[in-house]
Amino acid sequence: MTIVVENPQVAISHYHTLVQALANNVYLRDILERREVSLAHMRRGRALEQSGRIRFQEPPSLLLVGPEQKGSFLFQQQAYPFTLTLKRAREAELILRGDERTNGLVVLSGMAALDCQLFDYENQVGTEYLFGTVRCPALVEKLAQGQAIISDEREGLNPRNAFVQAFSRAVSRHIGPHVLTEQEKLRHLARATTSGRTAHMIEHLLQRMSRAAIQDLGIAPPPARSPVEEHAAPATALRFTTPFYYRRPGHPFHVALLVDAEQLPEEAVLTIDYALPDSLVIDAAPREVPVAELGEAGRLTWTLSGEAAGARGEINVRAGAYWAWCEIVLSEQASHHGQGGMPHPPRHGPARDHGEAMFLGYEFRNLEDTLDRAVYSPEERKILINTGAPTVQLYVDGRGHFRDSARLLLAELFLDVIAEELATRSLEGSGRPGSVADFHATKQAIIRRYGSEVHRAFLTG
Repeated sequence: MTIVVENPQVAISHYHTLVQALANNVYLRDILERREVSLAHMRRGRALEQSGRIRFQEPPSLLLVGPEQKGSFLFQQQAYPFTLTLKRAREAELILRGDERTNGLVVLSGMAALDCQLFDYENQVGTEYLFGTVRCPALVEKLAQGQAIISDEREGLNPRNAFVQAFSRAVSRHIGPHVLTEQEKLRHLARATTSGRTAHMIEHLLQRMSRAAIQDLGIAPPPARSPVEEHAAPATALRFTTPFYYRRPGHPFHVALLVDAEQLPEEAVLTIDYALPDSLVIDAAPREVPVAELGEAGRLTWTLSGEAAGARGEINVRAGAYWAWCEIVLSEQASHHGQGGMPHPPRHGPARDHGEAMFLGYEFRNLEDTLDRAVYSPEERKILINTGAPTVQLYVDGRGHFRDSARLLLAELFLDVIAEELATRSLEGSGRPGSVADFHATKQAIIRRYGSEVHRAFLTG
């Protein structure tokens, strides 16, 4: 077989991609097994590259049905035979859509490939690793008789045709038990994952809500279980010399961060975010600084200057579970004193400019002892999404990946857990025992305050 591109202006820039696309094409797959097909990259009559024989390379798999197991179905009192081969891929990700789809059953009839699908189980959870072939000679025979076997609305078989419907039901009965077995495995899934994009989005959301707990609500993380630690002084692993640098324009000044390395993990790294206008000039703006480089002084200092009154900026620093923040404002009314930053005055109540993150991360985990869809773990400071909850299982595919299309469910789960924990800690911190009505009122106030922000994060992440 020769594939000829007649237009001399066409350049095949991705030759190996084309070879792979031909090998995986569901409509060519059976032909490639029966015929020896190769692809040559020619230029001016000379072969630049030769592919060798092109054929579909099946992934390593477990045979579930077949090979070529015989079956039949009845249509208008007549039996029609078919053969089925069904396999489950092992340690390989299958392509779920398109002409290069490697998941699903390739429907063969005579010498033609008519479709690739999983019939009644198409797009269902638990089918992501299933593939194979089904051969039914009668499909082409009915097509030759003028029946609408092929759809004019979609590629492949016509689901409205009565003969196709009878065939589909029969095949579905054969593969159904194996799909259900895959779905049952998911009910006991211990872990699940998200896409890198979703994980990055959630990480930023948890950082934002941890900052809101400290800065907006004055809430510290749950206390340690030890009675001795519970009454210890609040952690000050990171803090600026003052949370508010109010300085005159035209005078360089210092902003200093104090770091207690003993409270931080070994090999801790400061992660620094700057929100400074162009009118505020900073001598250096490193994004990451290893704590070990600060030495015994445990101090990181910046020199800033600016000429425009009203300039306003922020510096945020994180290390492990700790966070610190400062605000910088230039004003003609600022005092000449304290250009180096005054130390923190004695405090009454929680600090709002530094502290420990309440939400350190999240995890998909099978929580066998609860039916809740998501809970907060105070020991780990993590939000745990329960893969054992039926609603969550609907959105976890057979690969253990949480579908990106279900981000709104994630937004709902995170908002509910975060609001509940913040409401609980807020009432505890106020010294009021709080009734159920107080709790719900506080929770709803937090949802109203941050709900749209949480949903926007998941929609635009």
